[in-house]
Amino acid sequence: MNTPRIALVTGASRGVGKGIAIALGAAGMTVYLSGRSASQSDSRLRGQLLPGSLAETAEAVSRAGGQGIAVPCDHRDDEQVRALFARIEREQGRLDLLVNNAALLHENLIDPGPFWEKPLDLVDILDVGLRSAYVASHYAAPLLLKSGRGLIAFVSSYGAGCYMHGPAYGAQKAGVDKFAADMAVDFEGRDVSVVSLWLGPQRTERTAIAGAARADQYEAFLAVAETPEFNGRVIHALLQDPQLPALSGLTLVTAELAQGYGIREAEGRQPPSYREMLGEPRKQHPARVI
Repeated sequence: MNTPRIALVTGASRGVGKGIAIALGAAGMTVYLSGRSASQSDSRLRGQLLPGSLAETAEAVSRAGGQGIAVPCDHRDDEQVRALFARIEREQGRLDLLVNNAALLHENLIDPGPFWEKPLDLVDILDVGLRSAYVASHYAAPLLLKSGRGLIAFVSSYGAGCYMHGPAYGAQKAGVDKFAADMAVDFEGRDVSVVSLWLGPQRTERTAIAGAARADQYEAFLAVAETPEFNGRVIHALLQDPQLPALSGLTLVTAELAQGYGIREAEGRQPPSYREMLGEPRKQHPARVI
């Protein structure tokens, strides 16, 4: 009997992280789940309570065929993050996949208007979203090196290359793309790959509320939007791909990867790439200054 592969998905109480975790569970993986909402949500959007908790996600992962393990963790607290990876090492001895998804999405993120007219704490996405991804990758690296074939995947978006939701959001997405490029250099010659993934519009609890409030802007996008589970299947296919090392350091569009892997949405729909409309990932210059 094959030993299940071990993953950690950060920010997995709901939304993108939850769907990715469920898809990995359906592939038979043991999935650790981190986030602040242990058994109930306290997150709101437009005055509405966002559903979802780590306990619910862990149950869904296990129902799908894997093993879901919920570990409450505030990714603003480095000590909690260190303890999370210490637990994974103690219980599993290794880690095969880290999905850096946790990000602090302010409820005013998609409001119209310039950044100075919005709350200052929108910038907190650079703490939980950028810095937190670096910290998680730092603690994950020794466990990934024990795997024999490890992967760090950053959840990014077209907002890294075009104006989307303002400068804080764009800086966070561009930042994780650069993390992938530079961490891949550090992992060269070792069996760990790093990629950043541009997801398209997502069907989540958050976008359902936002779409209802801004139907004129979001209705057409959401009609062809991706599900988080779709992206989880793409990430699993990447992990299995024998050509994965050749992709390390790149920023990739999940809709385009899905076409190559033959992955569609459950109803047979093929989500589109928005490369022509919103731009393409930046190419890293080959120069290195050590």
